[in-house]
Amino acid sequence: MTTIIAVVALVIYLAFYFTFGKTLRDKLLDSGKAPKAPSERLADGVDYVPTNKFVLFGHHFASIAGAGPITGPAIAVAWGWLPGLLWIWIGNVFLGAIHDYLALTASVRYDGRSMQFVSQDLIGKNAGKTFAWFILFLCILVVAAFGDIVSGQFAGDGRVFASFVLFCVAALISGYFMYRTKLGLTWGSVIGLVLIVLAFYFGNMYTVKWSKDTYFLIIFVYIVLASTLPVNLLLQPRDYLSSFFLYFGLIVGGVSALIGFHGLDAIPAFTSFSAKVIGGQPSPFWPTVPLIIACGALSGFHSLVAAGTSSKQLSKETDALFVGYGAMLTEGFLATLVIISIAAFGGAALGDKLMATPAIPRFVQSFAKMVSTQLPFLPMSFMTLFAAVWVSTFALTTLDTTNRLGRYIIQEMALPLKEKNPGVYKLFSNKWVASVTIAFIGIFLARSGGYSYLWPAFSGANQLLASIVMLTVAVWVKKKLNPAYTMTVLIPAIFLWVTVTVALVWYEIVIIPTFFKDMAKTPTVITGSIVGAMTLIMLVLNFVMIGGFLKNWKTKAA
Repeated sequence: MTTIIAVVALVIYLAFYFTFGKTLRDKLLDSGKAPKAPSERLADGVDYVPTNKFVLFGHHFASIAGAGPITGPAIAVAWGWLPGLLWIWIGNVFLGAIHDYLALTASVRYDGRSMQFVSQDLIGKNAGKTFAWFILFLCILVVAAFGDIVSGQFAGDGRVFASFVLFCVAALISGYFMYRTKLGLTWGSVIGLVLIVLAFYFGNMYTVKWSKDTYFLIIFVYIVLASTLPVNLLLQPRDYLSSFFLYFGLIVGGVSALIGFHGLDAIPAFTSFSAKVIGGQPSPFWPTVPLIIACGALSGFHSLVAAGTSSKQLSKETDALFVGYGAMLTEGFLATLVIISIAAFGGAALGDKLMATPAIPRFVQSFAKMVSTQLPFLPMSFMTLFAAVWVSTFALTTLDTTNRLGRYIIQEMALPLKEKNPGVYKLFSNKWVASVTIAFIGIFLARSGGYSYLWPAFSGANQLLASIVMLTVAVWVKKKLNPAYTMTVLIPAIFLWVTVTVALVWYEIVIIPTFFKDMAKTPTVITGSIVGAMTLIMLVLNFVMIGGFLKNWKTKAA
């Protein structure tokens, strides 16, 4: 059964990439005739940096994936392995890949500017302001959700933290040889790969056992530094080297699934339509599935990465198919492997017992068992460490990318104060202040607990943003590209918007009140208050955005 599912996934993704994806590139976008990319026209050596498409793919994928395509599917198996798998596949090809590809190319056509700017131009000035608040809240929730994941991994296995620190050192050294010497990409990559092997070797020998609070502080400092320094100093080479984790993990995981012929007998295909998934409450698969499976199927966060960093580094627009469309499908295959490994090797715990096992450790153990069983030359101990470092590395990549995007948004939101209140403008336009603001609020929420509540809040904000982005690019397609393709974007966008909006209303009514059942747990009450307020505000802004969309949908292109 593992073999059949892996083959079906590969066939679906390859078929859509080489048919539908290329149709969008050649017929809708006509990218072959596009002008020079902003990375070349606006090159500044800091944000606008022309980048090899394979290096950029590594950065882009590591940034969009994080622990998202692992955590969501690992939780979603409470409904059974089949519902989540179908949502991943359908979401990938009809929503996620289109969303990512068009968001990336739209930003490129707008000189690498944010989706906030694109939305403002296509839907109106109020839409731009509303979009900014969406992004700000999402960035905070991403830092909260992923910060908790990483601190938990570091505290749970000291080898993971040691290996990660050594990996960052390897990235700095590799980046130096790639960008500042004549050795270039090839030899810089070779040096990086050798250093990665050494990082795992020595990381496995030394364990660091600190408290979770200590790791929260380390993560806070790290993401502030990584999100503020020039992209080609740490962010770009680290993400590039992280891509080799991806390739190795996908290859050994894919091969293990393909040759395994193992039944999916650890988890039933379907358990219950309303399994206890979110906050221990019965959660109907529709509409709540997008509150659990975010990045593995589709993600509004991807548009922020695409428009925030990737569009500024794309060497030419034709590379966008490989980077944007291809990375989303690759992420879908990763999410598929998560489902396969847990359903085949995750143990027989079901229902409440299943949800009592944290999603990430469950994946780490099941993935390591799947690979070591089928490929005995990769022992269980090594694969456990690899899977844990893999998750932590990708999660931290998402964290520092998110903090960089959050910095951009705060700086953009401060612009109207430049004339009215120069002092406040100077404060929040400072890149260090803006970075610290996002990191502090996010880590505070992560530290206060309530991860089973934070993840659905992040995921819901994520998916709501994705629906708004798809509606925005639908306007772009209709007015500035090729109206014949409008429904290709509009129909799935409307379906997603309805689903996520209903799910967030359910979350606000059913889940948020559970934060306040035990008023003695002050941190949980604070988290519930902040998350509940953010969710409510996003729902209100959501309808404001829809009003602007409907108003501008009928107007003719300028």
